[in-house]
Amino acid sequence: MAEPLLVVARREGGGHHIALTGRWTLAAIADEAEAISRRLAGHGREDDATWDCLGLEALDSAGAMLLWRAWGRALPGLLLAQPEHLRVFERIGRADHEPAAVATPRSPLEFAIFIGHAAIGFWRHIVDFVALLGQVLLDVAHLLRNPKDMPRREISANLFKSGVRAMPVTALVGFLIGVVLSYLSALQLKQFGADVFIVNILGMGIIRELGPVLVALLVAGRSGSAMTAQLGVMRVTEEIDALATMGVSMSLRLVFPKVVALAIAMPLLVLWTTAVALIGGMVSAQMQIDISHGFFFHTLPKVVPVANLWIGLAKGVVFGIVVALVACHFGLRVRPNTESLSANTTSSVVSAITLVILADSVFAIATRGIGLPQF
Repeated sequence: MAEPLLVVARREGGGHHIALTGRWTLAAIADEAEAISRRLAGHGREDDATWDCLGLEALDSAGAMLLWRAWGRALPGLLLAQPEHLRVFERIGRADHEPAAVATPRSPLEFAIFIGHAAIGFWRHIVDFVALLGQVLLDVAHLLRNPKDMPRREISANLFKSGVRAMPVTALVGFLIGVVLSYLSALQLKQFGADVFIVNILGMGIIRELGPVLVALLVAGRSGSAMTAQLGVMRVTEEIDALATMGVSMSLRLVFPKVVALAIAMPLLVLWTTAVALIGGMVSAQMQIDISHGFFFHTLPKVVPVANLWIGLAKGVVFGIVVALVACHFGLRVRPNTESLSANTTSSVVSAITLVILADSVFAIATRGIGLPQF
């Protein structure tokens, strides 16, 4: 392999004639790049120098960039080179002198445009969500006519993943919430000598509000995100398209089982978490203000009517359907890239929590006169 050579000769009329020969490629100049750069630097800025590159056997981007930097990032006035080598220098020159991006002036209507884009995006979400809900209702109608098509295995699998596996974390969080609520309530009630009313506070607060909402938030963060990620990965790997090609109903096999599973699992988790939270509150109350377990169990049914339990279970059903529909909605909107998968998973959790709180406020207004103790 011919080594890169640099021959400098003094011309009679003045100036230098610099001849380049050999192979000016990355493999050839790697070991002597610094020495070659120093020699080139001594002649690179000479205006009357003639650069003769006709003897080059090979030239790649590495060798051309070495010369380009020695020439001060511009072609010399006197350059003799083969056409293909000139194209290499021209390509480097275009890349090195790309025009800077010109900042476009901000439109006075930029805020209105932003609001318009947000409104259009929100409207598309509503349309797609309503279409998904309608498809689930059509699946229900189909199964009423054809019970043999019921996806029993998919429903049982989602029940296990979303219900049974969520029991430990919901029990732990519920117990701790019961302890904290009981502890803080006891500190305030002791100041007024109203220790016995801690049963009222724990019963109404946990059974009617904290239990369903707490479970919905945990399920939205745990199971909802998992459902969105599962559907998103299936979208990325084109498994959903494969199901459509085989004639398998995507909504009946993927969406419907998740909605049914959470609609069944959520009220059971609400009942489970509420019971554990009440036990935590009862233990804390006994330690803080010496409320016996017998008094707690005897007083609770009197101060908390059973209607509150039914309200809590109804919230569990509604919250489960909302979380499942939101998770499937965002999972089916995933585009075939990982960035879209992560963004839609985050949006799924945030939207599900927001809708759960909104639904809880609707429940609070609709049932404001139901389940209140009569004295």
